[in-house]
Amino acid sequence: MNPQTIFYIIVGILVFQYLFDLFLDFLNHSRWTEELPEELKDIYDEEKYKKHIEYKKANFWFDIFSDTISLVILLVVLFAGGFAWLNDWVISITQSPVLQALLFFGVIGFASSLISLPFSIYGTFVIEERFSFNKTTPKTFILDLLKSLLLGAVIGGGILALIVWFYTLAEDNFWLYAWALTSAFMIFMLMFYTTLILPLFNKQTPLENGELRNAIEEYSKKVNFKLDNIFVMDGSKRSTKANAFFSGLGSKKRIVLYDTLINDLSKKQIVAVLAHEAGHNKLKHTLWSAVMGIAQTGIMFYLFSLFVSSPALSKALGVDEPNFHIGLLVFGMLYTPVSFVLGILMGYVSRRNEYAADAFAAKTSDAKALGDALKTISVKSLSNLTPHPWYVFFHYSHPPLLSRLKALG
Repeated sequence: MNPQTIFYIIVGILVFQYLFDLFLDFLNHSRWTEELPEELKDIYDEEKYKKHIEYKKANFWFDIFSDTISLVILLVVLFAGGFAWLNDWVISITQSPVLQALLFFGVIGFASSLISLPFSIYGTFVIEERFSFNKTTPKTFILDLLKSLLLGAVIGGGILALIVWFYTLAEDNFWLYAWALTSAFMIFMLMFYTTLILPLFNKQTPLENGELRNAIEEYSKKVNFKLDNIFVMDGSKRSTKANAFFSGLGSKKRIVLYDTLINDLSKKQIVAVLAHEAGHNKLKHTLWSAVMGIAQTGIMFYLFSLFVSSPALSKALGVDEPNFHIGLLVFGMLYTPVSFVLGILMGYVSRRNEYAADAFAAKTSDAKALGDALKTISVKSLSNLTPHPWYVFFHYSHPPLLSRLKALG
């Protein structure tokens, strides 16, 4: 296959993905109605539903605008030979493949952050603020941005440097070492994210002794779910939206409750939510999700190893001599359809797991309390309760609220 054909395949993939996502967005948009649907009348009142529709419309048009701008910029860079120019620049600075890759993707990452910054500011301080969700101060926003950039540079840069180094040493077999490295990192993050990374952004404090902690510990003993680490996170620092999540494996497992969740739900409802999270652990969903993620990463690295040194891939972006960073960039764009299909599979498994965790919570705790909790969380966050089935199939990791309530019923 000649380089020009590969170039237009890349452009075709990018444009098709954009148009397909746009099609799904408009399908989803077609489901919205100004009149409160019958099935939502025991969940929303008229005023709250009107606010829900306004919130969805604001995000709908904003997302279309931001996605369009991003695509246009990327296509301009592609057709103008911007990546080839950047490649020439980094090669003129250093002959080290590791430093070349770090410089190349460092510039792309920094430019991407600059482009997305105005959208992030508008989304946080205009849209979220207008609908009373935002609690982020400008100071917190700036600190979050700087911390994210620093973490991305240190962690992402470190992993990239090691992978390129593996490539210089092992060439065709480098993918095995890269797979082992990223798999170890995924397991490490699964076990230690809440103790090492999350504290950089949010404060976590042990749930104080009292009725709620006693109820949680009583439930844990009932289902033989050893849980000593129950923490409350200051989610209200950034948003009024409520959540809870489970993290870790073995002795490192931890339940984290947003302070907004504790404020919004009753004791019985919180225990039901935790029963759902405990269900994920008892049913091995966390473990199997990690296994699937590791397997997916292995497939990606193996396929990448087959094409990384291809002259045709490099020439597709105007680079005559193949190198690792250009090969990685082109492969990343060509891999999009594979990633898309795997994403559909992962989404299906995730939704099935959510139903199973709900069933576990209904069996071991209180189905009505869980349903009421899901209603409260969804309404307060103005979640879309009537998404189009196709949109759910391609994008949702959790089933829609009405489907979950029907299954619980």
